[in-house]
Amino acid sequence: MTQSEFLNTVLPFKDKVYRLAKRLLISSEEAEDATQEVLIKLWSNKNKMEAYKNIEAFSMTMTKNLCFDKLKSKQAQNLKIVHTNYEDHNTSLQKQVETTDSLDWVGKIIETLPEQQRMVIQLRDIEQYDLDEISKMLDMKNTAVRVALSRARKTIREQLTNTHNYGIK
Repeated sequence: MTQSEFLNTVLPFKDKVYRLAKRLLISSEEAEDATQEVLIKLWSNKNKMEAYKNIEAFSMTMTKNLCFDKLKSKQAQNLKIVHTNYEDHNTSLQKQVETTDSLDWVGKIIETLPEQQRMVIQLRDIEQYDLDEISKMLDMKNTAVRVALSRARKTIREQLTNTHNYGIK
């Protein structure tokens, strides 16, 4: 595989690798380092890449595993999920504040989810992978992915509704 073939294969999804790494590691610098490590590993194994059916899914799995290894190591100081991808410039200031507050609450709620549900939410709702790809990446059955996604969404919905109702039912 030549360098240009490698770049044509890998560059379309390198941003997704970075976003997943940032979601897991929080720090932009750590996410950039993780992305670079994944790309270096892909480059060093470029001759074996043709054996994989979906190189993007393989790289996302590599990213997930690398980030988990980093978090398990003694370097890990914080584990926090944040969502900063949302921007809308055509709304009123009050609506922007409310939306930002809701996104902050969703981030806080996602932090409380079990690790598997956090990963499924990230890959499905943010990265827009389909269920089959997620099941391969996380080495789970398709039904288990659907169940985890459903439970995560239900928890987020219930807790966000509770928050907006100020705990009043």
